[in-house]
Amino acid sequence: MSLSRRSVLRATAVTSGAAVAASPAAAAAASADSAGLPPASVLNKGAHLVLLGTAAGPVPMQGRTGISSALVVDGRIYLVDLGHGAFDRFQRSGLSAAALDAVFVTHLHSDHLADLFTLLWLRFGGVDPLTHPVAFYGPGSAGALPAPSSGQPVATLAPDSPTPGLADFVEKSVTASAYDINLRMRDENWPDIRNLYRVHEIPVPDVGASPLGAMAPLMEPFPVMSDEHVRVSAILVAHPPVFPSFAFRFDTRYGSVTFSGDTTITPNMVTLARGSDVLVHEAIDLEIVKAAGLTPEQLRHHENSHSDVTRIGPEVARPAGVKTLVLSHLAPGTKEIPDSRWKSRASKGFNGRVRVGNDLKHIRVGG
Repeated sequence: MSLSRRSVLRATAVTSGAAVAASPAAAAAASADSAGLPPASVLNKGAHLVLLGTAAGPVPMQGRTGISSALVVDGRIYLVDLGHGAFDRFQRSGLSAAALDAVFVTHLHSDHLADLFTLLWLRFGGVDPLTHPVAFYGPGSAGALPAPSSGQPVATLAPDSPTPGLADFVEKSVTASAYDINLRMRDENWPDIRNLYRVHEIPVPDVGASPLGAMAPLMEPFPVMSDEHVRVSAILVAHPPVFPSFAFRFDTRYGSVTFSGDTTITPNMVTLARGSDVLVHEAIDLEIVKAAGLTPEQLRHHENSHSDVTRIGPEVARPAGVKTLVLSHLAPGTKEIPDSRWKSRASKGFNGRVRVGNDLKHIRVGG
């Protein structure tokens, strides 16, 4: 999403009736939220949600970094998406790469995996390195490309393999970085990077879904993985034209957390999130976006592929019976839009707790 600061200020003033004079206070609130995470001794017991980055993308926005969340369960770390800046936020959070067990990628848009290889590349040796193979879970190949939304012909990159999945993304990133990796292994005795990750492409269940048809037909959640700390399930969500797009649910002994990934309002989210202690859901303020001067194609994408903040509470959080709704992947992600606006609009039609995502915010799960 490409929105200038001036256009956001103007759009917010038009749609809310006042300029964003509250933005310094909002920035102060964000600073307070990010002032410090609990010490490791606290994170080593129980379940904790740490919002590493909370902005939609792909264009960086001042005040928030790209989307990424960490679920810490008894000290073990599970990441959901790694957008731009997430690697830096991971380091600033004080979380240790040695405690990272798995990364879950909701879909293959750049703003959700921009720092995935960065994490692997810059942490396979050196200070605070990865110490064991990290599992990467995410989509395989879409299998087909949609027709251009403009109706005009466009070029196709890599026509022999135009829809690579997560495994190809990682493997080709490693190959492209071979010179540096080989030097690190020879000069600084870093380990073989190939021994520090395992890619698991998530098969799409046979529910009639396809990249050019129904992307998220009604279905039941399906298992992805489980270990002694978490049980992870997924469901297809609608984020056209991307396919597949997954939402993930983590069930722990302390409580459950569901992550929407990118999606428009879809019944599958209610199914997956039912009874969750925490629902982390993407949010877009369409009222502001419509006043910001986007192209028709951009506006159509945001309307068809994302969830307006006013609909999430009454159409997802309330029918799912979640206790806490956390807004993340905020679009626009600029801090010029006060947290109070996001919260008030999301609270309509939902009586549970609403938290507005800010980078490095910590939320205890089930406590």
